[in-house]
Amino acid sequence: MTSLFGLDPGVLPTETRRLRQEVRDFLAAELASGGFTPVSDSWVIGTDPAFSRKLGARGWLGMAIPRRYGGADRSPLERFVVIEELLAAGAPVSAHWVADRQAAPGLLNHGTEEQRKRYLPGIAAGECHFAIGLSEPDSGSDLASVRTKATRTDGGWLIDGTKIWTSGAHLSHAIVALVRTGPAGESRHEGLSQMIVPLPTDGVEIRPIRSLNGAHHFNEVLFTNAFVPDDLVLGTIGDGWRQVTSELAYERSGPERMLSTALLLRLLAAREDADPRTIGRLTARLWSLRQASIAIAVQLSKGSAPEVAAAVVKDLGTLFEREVVDAARATGVEPDLTSPDLFTRILAEAVVQAPTNTLRGGTNEILRGVIARSLGVR
Repeated sequence: MTSLFGLDPGVLPTETRRLRQEVRDFLAAELASGGFTPVSDSWVIGTDPAFSRKLGARGWLGMAIPRRYGGADRSPLERFVVIEELLAAGAPVSAHWVADRQAAPGLLNHGTEEQRKRYLPGIAAGECHFAIGLSEPDSGSDLASVRTKATRTDGGWLIDGTKIWTSGAHLSHAIVALVRTGPAGESRHEGLSQMIVPLPTDGVEIRPIRSLNGAHHFNEVLFTNAFVPDDLVLGTIGDGWRQVTSELAYERSGPERMLSTALLLRLLAAREDADPRTIGRLTARLWSLRQASIAIAVQLSKGSAPEVAAAVVKDLGTLFEREVVDAARATGVEPDLTSPDLFTRILAEAVVQAPTNTLRGGTNEILRGVIARSLGVR
């Protein structure tokens, strides 16, 4: 039966079971050899380029990229299985995350042949990292209020403006920036375009935004007459809004929207003082959210971009992640980032990251506006 948002229940193919076991065996071996240290919210704070290259060598990055561009030519559902296991283990995947999740589909859907050949092989190998320049100061999640502008010049464009909360920009080889290239029009959605800005480049300054514990994951990116040649315009000038909203389905619906605190939940469930009713309730909610995420992954694999359903999953998933943190804090354990006890350290990492859960990828308030409009109540 089709749901309110046009999604049929999704089922992962039986052939993904072998792949899941391969990933689990790899992660177990890496853990045993000290290949990585588990972290909470690993797709944001778990940065290890060497680990990313290991995944690339196994064909577990750029899985849906065609082989002619260096990818594995596998299905989005197989990719879903791989990232589920990586996130559940707290593996350090943030270095390649944006490139694999958003930049690669964006290049495949909107890029030129030259752009694909230039960037996709590196993404699949775990050697080319991307950032996404969307949010701006004083704008929150209102992407239509973009003020960063690109002005026509000989052979390309000059970008001026500021992007903020740009994850991993200081470690990236390029940033895909949403910029204004023309008048906004009545809808404010007109006149927007996407451009690929190589990093480092003249006219681009990256300033760190440090977290509560002093860690550096987010950035403010300032553009001052930064030149972008015509051959690095992504897609069509003026079509940026449509391109970005289609890409947001990838950003908002994946397992990361409910698995950022999965490792903490597993550790909590293993404790003798855990409340079984709380564990049962959280596990049931996780399972339901996972089924919705799989349904969206099935639609993405068919070429659809269910933006509204993705907004629902993101909203509910990030609220769930915070509930996991609250349940873990109810044990009375004092969070400590330096503790040798894994639960205590992971809890501390989750507490530090918790304020960002319902912000990144669009605030929950913005997402509910998207949902309300689709239902005709706004």
